[in-house]
Amino acid sequence: MNRQKTIINLLVLVCCVLQSLPVSARSGSVDYSWGAGSLATMHDYVVTMMLYVLYIVYAIASIIAIIASVQIYIKMTNGEEGVVKSIQLVVGACLFLIGASIVFPAFFGYRI
Repeated sequence: MNRQKTIINLLVLVCCVLQSLPVSARSGSVDYSWGAGSLATMHDYVVTMMLYVLYIVYAIASIIAIIASVQIYIKMTNGEEGVVKSIQLVVGACLFLIGASIVFPAFFGYRI
């Protein structure tokens, strides 16, 4: 059994060595300049989609905040416990959303 593992390992090593030679031979002669325009177009597309996604997230978050506020109002009128915790959760979520929409793009170098 040990002999079979040794033979398999040797075959894998030989295959890796033989495959790396053609790959390294081709790497110096490839012209990558044709992809620069496509990369710039893709960057513009991603930044545009990032704006649309941010607007959709704002819309969804505002709907969720309105629903959470109504639930807090119902909780307050019924005299249930945990009203302060619910208010803190909604305010914390709103602050996180605002902070994340500013900090995350700035972290990656984008201005929105």
